[in-house]
Amino acid sequence: MSSDPRFMKRMKRLIVVSAVALGLICLLVYTTSDAGWGAIGLMIAGWVSMPTLLAGGLARPKWRYLLVVPAGLVSTSLVIVAVGFDGSAVAKLGWWLMTAGVLVGGTLGGWFWYRWMPVPPMLEEPFSSGRWTLIAIHAGLVVTGGVFVLYGEVL
Repeated sequence: MSSDPRFMKRMKRLIVVSAVALGLICLLVYTTSDAGWGAIGLMIAGWVSMPTLLAGGLARPKWRYLLVVPAGLVSTSLVIVAVGFDGSAVAKLGWWLMTAGVLVGGTLGGWFWYRWMPVPPMLEEPFSSGRWTLIAIHAGLVVTGGVFVLYGEVL
């Protein structure tokens, strides 16, 4: 929950990335799944609340503790979609990859920000290559999943 000025640049980037990425995922949930309004509503609530809380956390770092709420909303929505998806096998794999990526991201947030488990010294520094590698895995799963859903259901 650092208020380190270097961290503010990362937070601002995360606000934009979360707004765009969750908006695209929300669009995929709406257009390619039959998960229903419950899953869509959860995703919309996560999409709106994640960048909002991140932005609020710029001035008030303790607000970042509330990020567990939008992370839970988005994760729950994606689990509902993945479990109930009845489309192509490629898209089904995509939904599971996206769900895994979001769950990895939430776990990393809990680990690094909330300290659910001890953080090894090599990952303690917020700008370490180890952390960036884990973030790349999280983002890679989400993006790959989205591409699979697009390929399997839209293209």
